[in-house]
Amino acid sequence: MSKQKFDLEDRLVDYAVRIIKLAESLPNLNIGQHIRGQILRSGTSPAANYGEAQSAESTKDFIHKMKIGLKELRETNIWLKIIVRAELIKPDTKVLPLLEETEELIAIFFKSIQTVKKRN
Repeated sequence: MSKQKFDLEDRLVDYAVRIIKLAESLPNLNIGQHIRGQILRSGTSPAANYGEAQSAESTKDFIHKMKIGLKELRETNIWLKIIVRAELIKPDTKVLPLLEETEELIAIFFKSIQTVKKRN
């Protein structure tokens, strides 16, 4: 049995797709449209920022791009909590796994940034 390689880029792309699908299921009300735009921007951005970080011109540039990704993940985390508390998607069990994934990705980005900072 072969071990599956951990690929953060693939995980982030899958995450972005899940965010897109969640955004499409928000109610077509003013608040749903507002949150849809916000969560689409913040929730799809980490994959792109991670891709940019992989081609960073320096360690400082890498850290900067990873921090942007972390910031966007934290924003997405807040939007997901708002969706749950405002009961915009029912049942909330459709949102909770995505909220959990967001928190795991935040931890990965945070730890990566700290590791690179310690090496320098």
